[in-house]
Amino acid sequence: MDSPVWARLSAAERSAVDGLIQRNHRIAAVARVREAFRAETKPDLHETLDVVAERYRELGRRFEPYPTPPLNLATLTERVAALPGPAVAIEALWDGDTDGWYVDLMALTDVPVAEHWLATIRHGGDLRLFNGAVPPWSEAQEAGTVGRALAEQFGVLFHFASPDQPDDEAPRWRATQGASHWEEPQAQSQR
Repeated sequence: MDSPVWARLSAAERSAVDGLIQRNHRIAAVARVREAFRAETKPDLHETLDVVAERYRELGRRFEPYPTPPLNLATLTERVAALPGPAVAIEALWDGDTDGWYVDLMALTDVPVAEHWLATIRHGGDLRLFNGAVPPWSEAQEAGTVGRALAEQFGVLFHFASPDQPDDEAPRWRATQGASHWEEPQAQSQR
């Protein structure tokens, strides 16, 4: 590896970073590289990410998370049909972690009032943003296509408040329906 940042690390630090990478601890590896330098010589975050990503490749590991397999409508239909109560909506929600954004597909029931996870859709990590690979967000497109088809099968609404960009604070379906829509079944289920 011909990175000047990597070259400035001691053999012990390089070994520690490689050990973190072997355990797939991306954030800890980035932090370890940055902590090895004094403030005035510390590489910026982008340089450090490049070093860690290159080490992943050299060690035969994948830096980006693997994409989830395509959704299977028949399997999701079985999951919704097996819920403890009838679905009242299918909802797609953005969420994120240290690897990046993804979409969760959920089924909502009123009796009992609950959210039921159906699937997670991830087509890559946030490095796609730096590579100019998004938008459009392909996981949002898949969630929209499959979510609408699933909702249609059960005769319920499909809700995706932010299909064009990640937003984990977008309004949820229940919030758009008003509290009276779902509080009554919740109270009945407690009797």
